[in-house]
Amino acid sequence: TPQKMAVQDVPGAFPTVDVPDHAHYTIGVVILIVGITGTLGNFLVIYAFCRSRSLRTPANLFIINLAISDFLMSITQSPVFFTNSLHKRWIFGEKG
Repeated sequence: TPQKMAVQDVPGAFPTVDVPDHAHYTIGVVILIVGITGTLGNFLVIYAFCRSRSLRTPANLFIINLAISDFLMSITQSPVFFTNSLHKRWIFGEKG
């Protein structure tokens, strides 16, 4: 029967670098600020588009499409990266 290999079984699969703690925290704070700004800014664009009929032009549909996708990226990715930066490692397991 074939054996299941794990990442730990392959030497050098994911090389690590010794990074100072303050670098992790700095990146975490920057990611948090970018995530909050992206979420609020894109929400305001979506809100303005929904409330104003004059903004509903074919060209603005591309902008609203970008705002929606960026909003979803900000709301789903920023908390994950922020949490990992605070813990200084990937905390969501092998499947995550």
